[in-house]
Amino acid sequence: MGYQPHPPLSEFLRRLPKTETHLHIEGALPWELLNTMDPGRFPHPPESWEDGYRFKSFAQFETALLDMAFAWFTSPERYHEAARKIFDRLHKEENVHYIETSFASGMIEFVGLDGEAVAEAIKAAAPPGIPVRVFMGIHHDGYTERSRPFIEDSLHWDSLDGLDLHGTETTPLEPWTAGVWRRARESGKQTKAHAGEFNGPEFVWQVVEELGVMRIEHGVRSIESPKLVRHLADIGAVLDVCPISNIKLGVVERMSDHPVRDLMREGVTCTLSTDDPISFGNTLTEEYTALYQDLGCSFRELGQLAANGFRHAIDGRDNFSGKLDEIEQLVAEFENRE
Repeated sequence: MGYQPHPPLSEFLRRLPKTETHLHIEGALPWELLNTMDPGRFPHPPESWEDGYRFKSFAQFETALLDMAFAWFTSPERYHEAARKIFDRLHKEENVHYIETSFASGMIEFVGLDGEAVAEAIKAAAPPGIPVRVFMGIHHDGYTERSRPFIEDSLHWDSLDGLDLHGTETTPLEPWTAGVWRRARESGKQTKAHAGEFNGPEFVWQVVEELGVMRIEHGVRSIESPKLVRHLADIGAVLDVCPISNIKLGVVERMSDHPVRDLMREGVTCTLSTDDPISFGNTLTEEYTALYQDLGCSFRELGQLAANGFRHAIDGRDNFSGKLDEIEQLVAEFENRE
């Protein structure tokens, strides 16, 4: 996206402990794996990496992503290899110390993979000392005769930490969804839902009230309803926001118009992530840089976004008290420089 931090921002972001809590494993596929596997078919990164690129529709985005995903993710071993590269880069290059990621149930269904083995393979790719929590994403119409057995079975997989609602928001929720999400929580799993991206506040209300989720992937169109914004703040919901994704998919026209700062000022808890880097060509550092450069976010606000990822981690904030202290000290240091 062309967001390059300059001193002192570059130093601040290099030292800032971060989380990645909205990351699709298929959408984070390292492009070099595709290029090495089939340089004739994948000779260069997608054109969607270019500055100023905008997808014409969610369908166009999804088709391009699936073309790459189906080419690579043909076995649990392939998931492990990709996840290992993804997680190592996040830790070593982006100073990430906690990760929540999801894989698509559609890949399990249509490729014919062992879903539990995929979840285990992803989790086994975690760098030493870096917790990785794995979700399975299910589309609105993804509970089919073929997928139903492994979705129900997944509620008891030790390697799976939760479920996430994926797919086209405009496809109505089907009656099975609320029951599966409720049973997942009864089985000790966490639950999330993508909402407030292509549909407006009404769908955020629906997933909060009908599915009982407190973790919303995106959720940025909640800003269109002051009543919803107040409700999300009051109940302590968390929005895992991905601004560059929102720009390239046309959810928000310009980064300077992105509502994440306004949501934070209204008391809504937000985190910052990258969503699908293979499609957007983005990094976590670029996400933070964009908010600093185009939204005018302060060091303290950037630190708050990073800290929220640790505070609301599945593992619990107590396990990351050292990282929270480190963030607070770093913010104070850079505020004193100004």
